Amino acid sequence: MIRAEGISLGERLRGVSLHLAKGSLTAVAGPNGAGKSTLLQVLAGLLKAEGKIIWMGEDLDRISFPVRGRRLAWLGQDLHADFAFPVRDVVAQGRHAFGDDDEFVESAMQSLDIAHLADRPVTRLSGGERRRVFLARALATQAPIQLWDEPTANLDVRHGLDVLQLATHLRSQGHAVLITLHDLRAALCFDQVLVLDNGSLVASGPPEEVLTPELILRVFGVKARMGQEMILELP
Repeated sequence: MIRAEGISLGERLRGVSLHLAKGSLTAVAGPNGAGKSTLLQVLAGLLKAEGKIIWMGEDLDRISFPVRGRRLAWLGQDLHADFAFPVRDVVAQGRHAFGDDDEFVESAMQSLDIAHLADRPVTRLSGGERRRVFLARALATQAPIQLWDEPTANLDVRHGLDVLQLATHLRSQGHAVLITLHDLRAALCFDQVLVLDNGSLVASGPPEEVLTPELILRVFGVKARMGQEMILELP
């Protein structure tokens, strides 16, 4: 669904190429400042970079903005809200490219456990609640491509697991889901892991092949012991 070739943006990204297939769940991992958020913004068309990006067989530069809004949903790290819109209205913004459709809005709120907040102003929510609202807005689009930047940040354990389960469900429906995260243990449940370091893609592939103790030590500076579960510790 997305193919990127030679994506470069100054020192932030250096010749990154990748492919996100239909019905796939991909994690982007890397230390702080590695270029994860920048990569998602470029793939979403929010930042202009060198290289080529193809969405569903079509060059991104040739896709109109209304069509982009129907093909891709975006969740960024910025949770700032300027106006005290009710939660339901914020989630409904995800349907603007399609027209009003209460069914998808209500379903998205139920999926993210925010239906009880529907009439509350978004400015009066906690950071974790607001993140779930903006994720529900992305989910309401039902867009085939979903790009989520650290969707589990600020979430409690239960809601963090809910988000990962939701991503798995979207994969089963044929969506391509790309998520940045810092939890390497969670990345083991993904189809594909992309590891960025200093703007370069240093490894990609199935998590059991990519997340080796050698790579984890080299890129993240921690030791990893593999068994029934991954154990991380300082060197």
